[in-house]
Amino acid sequence: MASTADIKNGVVLKIDGQLWTVIEFQHVKPGKGGAFVRTKLKNVVSGKTVDRTYNAGAKIETENVDRRDFSYLYADGDSYVFMDVSDYDQLSVSATVVGDAANFMLENQSVTVALHDGNPLYVELPASVVLEITYTEPGLQGDRSTGGTKPATVETGYQIQVPLFLEQGTKVKVDTRTGDYLGRVNE
Repeated sequence: MASTADIKNGVVLKIDGQLWTVIEFQHVKPGKGGAFVRTKLKNVVSGKTVDRTYNAGAKIETENVDRRDFSYLYADGDSYVFMDVSDYDQLSVSATVVGDAANFMLENQSVTVALHDGNPLYVELPASVVLEITYTEPGLQGDRSTGGTKPATVETGYQIQVPLFLEQGTKVKVDTRTGDYLGRVNE
């Protein structure tokens, strides 16, 4: 058991048998009454976020979550195979755990996998990745006052919106959290 003084960003709490990650926390000491800790928690499995408030000094249950570096190897049916870069053990992770990260993963890409008692909880990608555009329509300049966008398919099969001037074969930087185009990559 831990107390509210142990709450930090990234700590995993066990509440009602479910695992929740602390996204934000704030220690509040009002002029009147006792201090308390206001937290924003994200469910590790479902991704749902909730706000919780704890009285200062209240007992909370923390869980150990092991975040390790893995290398993505390949997709196998409805699961994805990763290799632990420290001991070369392979780990098969279901598509539901990988989630939207699959839209941005290329073979041999470095990722972080969070494990709890040997079970994978989620896959964390870098903030942005470089992907090549495999298909896009030619951009036509028309009557518009601002720069327009067009759909483009990247090498993972995911579709993003890119500026009209980009062509097939161009490498672009993509935000893995939102799927937004961040810029062109010159090599």
